[in-house]
Amino acid sequence: MKFLELHERLRLETWRRIDQGVVSSSLLARQTGIAQAHISNFLHRRRRLSLPALDRILLAQELSVEDLSTHPGIPATREGERESMDIVPIVSQSVAMTAPVIGPRTIMDSLQLPSGWLNGLPARRAVSRRNWERFVAVRVTALQALPMDPVLRVGSLAVIDRHYNSLAVSRPPHPNLYAVRAGSQMVFRHVAFECSRLVLRPRMLEHPLDVIELAPEQLPSDLLVGRVCLCVSEL
Repeated sequence: MKFLELHERLRLETWRRIDQGVVSSSLLARQTGIAQAHISNFLHRRRRLSLPALDRILLAQELSVEDLSTHPGIPATREGERESMDIVPIVSQSVAMTAPVIGPRTIMDSLQLPSGWLNGLPARRAVSRRNWERFVAVRVTALQALPMDPVLRVGSLAVIDRHYNSLAVSRPPHPNLYAVRAGSQMVFRHVAFECSRLVLRPRMLEHPLDVIELAPEQLPSDLLVGRVCLCVSEL
């Protein structure tokens, strides 16, 4: 098993144990002597731990490399393939809208992208999103895809940047495509803010505009799940 694969499998297993109440980040910091801030960065994919630090976590949690070799959160890959890939968790749309941290039990599958591709994307997040894991992918339904055809395809995977919930245009003059929380549902639209309302604009003219009235204390960023930065259609 390569270092990056071991690193990700241990991260997911650690989250699983935190979800189950077996361990906490503060307890893990005490067990290993690793600063809690470093543990947090590791869990949220903000920084990789060194190999000696991984060894200390494995020892503290009584885990071996063999224990992690069949972790269900990450599919098996060919030798050497994972070193050139970034992993985006595929989750349900409700998890993408509401869960700051993507726990292992909420991951349905994973999407592999070329290493470093996501690093160059700009982030424009509200303060409330500071501790949210950044990238997730969701499956697009027919009802969601049709108003935005051909940008979105039925059954495709939309990669959502949850650290981009600003209405500032990323690449003018092209409008951003957002995942938006509309009640308990997710919709994909171009978005404008007018007179305390979010105006959701479809790409296909035969589909109507949708308008969401903001509550008195609500901000547009509260309803923007994130910018769709990639759409992957599976053949």
